[in-house]
Amino acid sequence: MAVTREAQVITPAEALSRLVTGNKRFVYGNPRYGHDVTQAAATAGGQQPHSVVLGCIDSRVPLEAIFDQPFGSICVARSGAHVLDRSLIGSVGFAVAELGVSLVVVVGHKRCGAVNATVKALRAGTVSEGEIGYLVDQLAPAVREVGMDDPDAAEKAIRAHVIRTTDRLHKVESLAEAIAAGRINVVGAIYDLDSGWVEFLS
Repeated sequence: MAVTREAQVITPAEALSRLVTGNKRFVYGNPRYGHDVTQAAATAGGQQPHSVVLGCIDSRVPLEAIFDQPFGSICVARSGAHVLDRSLIGSVGFAVAELGVSLVVVVGHKRCGAVNATVKALRAGTVSEGEIGYLVDQLAPAVREVGMDDPDAAEKAIRAHVIRTTDRLHKVESLAEAIAAGRINVVGAIYDLDSGWVEFLS
């Protein structure tokens, strides 16, 4: 995993601006970047990404595409409903400490299957076993926070879970130090499957 340190330092605000602008290009059908092997080859010798994006494994949410970013500009880490574990937290920490990213973005998305499954399981009082049970356990606090009997519980829980995830990342010691020093920012976002827009949460 080659690291390039000599390139210009990107501030958290500039990194966020690049993602917002890229999402606009994506939504308006004017993407600048694609999966071009020549671009991949051009970045093979090193990297200096400006952001690490944490998202869901959902195949409808290709994070590099929705932000229209070129090779070498963002690191992507994914799990079901962006549930955190030690591996994902360590990956974010590595991106910050070793790759010099200045922005961490947690992206939830509308109609998340894992959140929907959690709402159904909690309402039915069923217990999921094994690894899927782990996901349900991790998502359950967000569902309970918004109220599992709410007709819009799943959509509200998606937002609540994004906020809970960003809050948890703020408490990771190494990230908290970088945030306090102004070196990085951690933000949440929601991707709309229908429109393609990414809503950044304040």
